[in-house]
Amino acid sequence: MSQATSWGGSPTAQIWKAHPEEYLAVRTDWVDKHPKATVALLKGLIEAQMWLDKPENKEEAAEILSSRKWYNVPVAVLQESLKGQYKLGAKGTPSNDPKLGPLYWASDRGVISYPYKSLTLWFLLESLRWKFYPGTLDTIEQAKAINDKVVRDDLWREAAKAVGVPAKDIPTSSSRGKEVFFDGTVYDPADPQAYLNSLKIKN
Repeated sequence: MSQATSWGGSPTAQIWKAHPEEYLAVRTDWVDKHPKATVALLKGLIEAQMWLDKPENKEEAAEILSSRKWYNVPVAVLQESLKGQYKLGAKGTPSNDPKLGPLYWASDRGVISYPYKSLTLWFLLESLRWKFYPGTLDTIEQAKAINDKVVRDDLWREAAKAVGVPAKDIPTSSSRGKEVFFDGTVYDPADPQAYLNSLKIKN
């Protein structure tokens, strides 16, 4: 965007505050066979996220990620994005808010890194909404069963404690509570059917 080749309409954080984005997926059989390696992997991920979230590390992160090995883009482009500095709309209206940039560890809604089951359930509900996996995912009950089976927040907690994350920063609930989207739509993980019923566009 800083190269005047395109412009952004809105940061995704304005569409869904502190929304989930990237995720780590590991095969169940591998986790069962290598539990220590799994925790070690999570420890490294947590430490990297904590480092990336510190303002003083943004420029170094941009230097690393701008290389040909990764994104192969000008450093300035990544520096601006990592700091939440955008030029929005066709007129390039400046926006400078770190909370609108990528968040890797902390947010107003809690620890970003933690695998909240309420959030992973939302992804499954969207797959159910659009009928992505007929025969495998056809009901909310199936979505909940899959969610409970694959989300290993116990391993995340173990890794977080091992790297010295303070107890106050380790979530005690697997739900982040209600989520409100930019258009006022509310997702309440305690009532997924109400969320699906509220959606105007469906498959």
